[in-house]
Amino acid sequence: MSLESEFSASDYQSIVSINIFIVLLSACIVIGHLLEENRWMNESVTALLIGLCTGGVILLTTQGKNSKILVFSEDLFFIYLLPPIIFNAGFQVKKKQFFRNFMTIVLFGAVGTLISFVIISLGAISLFQRLGFEALELGDFLAIGAIFSATDSVCTLQVLNQDETPLLYSLVFGEGVVNDATSVVLFNAIQTLDLEHLDSMIILKFIGNFLYLFASSTLLGLFAGLLSAYIIKKLYFGRHSTDREVAIMILMAYLSYMLAELLDLSGILTVFFCGIVMSHYTWHNVTESSRITTKHAFATMSFIAEIFIFLYVGMDALDIEKWRIASQSPVKAVSISSIIIGLLMVGRAAFVFPLSYLSNLSKKAGRPKITFREQVTIWWAGLMRGAVSIALAYNKFTIWGHTQLPSNAIMITSTIIVVLFSTLVFGILTKPLVRFMLPRRHLTREVSINSDPPSPKSIFTPLLNNDEEVEPVPNTCQNMLRPSSLRMFLTIPTRSVHHYWRKFDDAFMRPVFGGRGFMPIVPGSPTERSVHDGELA
Repeated sequence: MSLESEFSASDYQSIVSINIFIVLLSACIVIGHLLEENRWMNESVTALLIGLCTGGVILLTTQGKNSKILVFSEDLFFIYLLPPIIFNAGFQVKKKQFFRNFMTIVLFGAVGTLISFVIISLGAISLFQRLGFEALELGDFLAIGAIFSATDSVCTLQVLNQDETPLLYSLVFGEGVVNDATSVVLFNAIQTLDLEHLDSMIILKFIGNFLYLFASSTLLGLFAGLLSAYIIKKLYFGRHSTDREVAIMILMAYLSYMLAELLDLSGILTVFFCGIVMSHYTWHNVTESSRITTKHAFATMSFIAEIFIFLYVGMDALDIEKWRIASQSPVKAVSISSIIIGLLMVGRAAFVFPLSYLSNLSKKAGRPKITFREQVTIWWAGLMRGAVSIALAYNKFTIWGHTQLPSNAIMITSTIIVVLFSTLVFGILTKPLVRFMLPRRHLTREVSINSDPPSPKSIFTPLLNNDEEVEPVPNTCQNMLRPSSLRMFLTIPTRSVHHYWRKFDDAFMRPVFGGRGFMPIVPGSPTERSVHDGELA
């Protein structure tokens, strides 16, 4: 009987905790909406502050025994919260901008992360020992470099507009995804590195393992996306139920992430590229109602997961157990946090400005370059640290979220301090900084450079790529429109990778996997009715 009552009490406590958390999530969304036009606040900062306040209230009501409704779980973060965010990032990305700047994104996200990793690791080895903090080993210092190389650019992306600053948005957004994947892959590779017998072969094996994880994770994501497109195109789920095609899209996306985790690959890279492939092929194979449903469903799940994470981090920051252990040397914890923040700023600057210069050198005439103001914004966007850093720190320095070692407790509390300081201070300053660095004149200029002006419809419009600019034909039929000579010259296919990919895609990929222009007409669907009405007309 006592056992049953114990289970009942535990169930009741869980239900109460879930109810409180749902109320807090709703409060974050409402308050974030009310503060939409506020100069300083954004939803991520709001959620973090609400989490901190809630943790403080719980800490007071439990007389300092507890501060959390839910215990931070690495599995909860990596298995349930991160996948919808990364998948939606790939699904909603403007592919043209992303792949046009792909080399720059890889430079920042992969090469830049490695540069930051080296600077943070070497700086920690040198400066921590001067503080007398000698409890860490070489593997711990390398792990610290990987942990704090993982950026969190959510605050900046909430301020930037994808239509107003397409180049800057694609760089910040793309770098954030590649950076997270690189940091996690780097962290996992370090865990398997034999540091006691370090030699040239071990280093080469480490590099090979790193490249293998990158390549295989990407290929798995592409395969999962193509498989979902083929299944939906061949089986015509929309004939009988749009719910089935929506369900298969969601399940295939999640399956790609879990398969990557099962095979010890990078689930972040896998689900991101799965999202890109699904938006290019699968999304065009479903009915019109399913397109609207999936677009909003993925965006909503991603939005809730992001708010959940910031709220979660805010509440977990006041975990009394780790602070009590680390309180034996509070000065050391604050000093370590200050050193890490300084290394973050130096490591970030060490690659953003040089790599931007190299990227600008490689761009052809007429292509927009990364201005100094945009470089400063990119540098600032990567200064914030978030849940990825905390999750990796918990993985390295705790066992199931608990630790009794003072050195590990200091590293956890230092990570929390860095995340709180960077998100609150840098996050609050993001809106005014972006508005100062990118005034409206700058935004208008960038829109004119990166986007084509709207054009009137004509019989030639389908022959142009992406609604290209057209101009009236003089002294002839005034209703006839033709492309400008300059635009015709610029749109002549060149022998580029993109040109060959489009030819290959149209000739082989789309007929097999579907996509724009190859969507099957499902009886009773809006597409079928519109085609039928067109034939009658």
